[in-house]
Amino acid sequence: MMKKRILAALLCLCLAAGLLTGCGNSPASGSQPASSAPASSVPASSAAGQGETRTITDHAGRQVEIPAQVDRVVVTDIYPLPSVLSVFLGSAEKIVGIHPMSMSAAQTGTLGEIFPEILEADTSFMTGTELNVESLLALEPDLVFCNASNAEEMEAITNAGIPCVGVATGKWNFDILETYAQWTALLGEIFPESDKSALVREYSEEVYQEVQDKVADREEGSKKKILFLYQYDENTMVTSSSKFFGQFWCEAVGGVNVASEVPAETSNAVITMEQVYQWNPDVIFITNFTECQPEDLYTNAINGDDWSSVAAVQNQQVYKMPLGTYRTYTPSSDTPLTLLWLAQKVYPEKFADLDLNARVKEYYSEIYGVELTDEQVEAMYNPPAEAAAGRG
Repeated sequence: MMKKRILAALLCLCLAAGLLTGCGNSPASGSQPASSAPASSVPASSAAGQGETRTITDHAGRQVEIPAQVDRVVVTDIYPLPSVLSVFLGSAEKIVGIHPMSMSAAQTGTLGEIFPEILEADTSFMTGTELNVESLLALEPDLVFCNASNAEEMEAITNAGIPCVGVATGKWNFDILETYAQWTALLGEIFPESDKSALVREYSEEVYQEVQDKVADREEGSKKKILFLYQYDENTMVTSSSKFFGQFWCEAVGGVNVASEVPAETSNAVITMEQVYQWNPDVIFITNFTECQPEDLYTNAINGDDWSSVAAVQNQQVYKMPLGTYRTYTPSSDTPLTLLWLAQKVYPEKFADLDLNARVKEYYSEIYGVELTDEQVEAMYNPPAEAAAGRG
């Protein structure tokens, strides 16, 4: 069934050769209206010569003139994008520079194993949030991707004479499926020869609907209460507010984000054990932006905090989020699969027939042409504490 769907989508793309927009603009998750994919002013088919350029619209609404042929790419402060770009292109050979945080995920996850050339990318041009423009120039990039919300950085890169494309994270209300679909649509604009955006959107929509068909009957009072531990150590406990990715994940799997009402000036919210006791979550997910593991909650190993009375701990429903090509709490190539994984963990009885291993291998093979081994899939869903190295 999936192969037939992909063949049909590929035929659609072939019939629409020369067009840079995707075949559909319906929302990937059904929860947010899709924004139209940015249109380039010059079709790629007419801009194939050396020195020719095209103009695209980035996620900041900026008109950016880019080379017709992009061979050297740097990604600054949009940490998941190197992994998305590698999988999208089927290679990391064009990527000459990435943030250290992106590199740490590549080293501890599967990305560096699938595309070992990513491990050769330079990281010296970024120190935390600080960009060294001279070091960036030394990499001779044709194009730089950065966070669309970082106007100062985009201006510095543009003033240095380098085309800079802004990529957004929160533009679609942290709808992760829509965000990932928009990322691939933008990449399809820049790399039309590798465009898979229509396939990505269609697959994401189908997975979302698959999950909704199984969890839509949950009435408000029977929905599982979910807590995301974005960061948890001896100094702080941080969860997802209603304005971060955790909110979407909870709603998409038919659950409730217990921290949705916590005021937060930023996407993350600092909480206490007293609040956790009041919420008494049924399920806890721990991101790969912290070294904490489920065993740390089961054994009360951090800061003397006592988790023994919390329902999720009592029922052994504390899970470390996967580390695939990137840390899966954020948008990544693994995003549709992460939705399936989360839904199965929250409502195992409704997804008892889901063979996640097979779905992961099928997805990567048929969408991206990447063949994963059973061992690689197993590693994705059992990440070590070291996966949090380089977190920022």
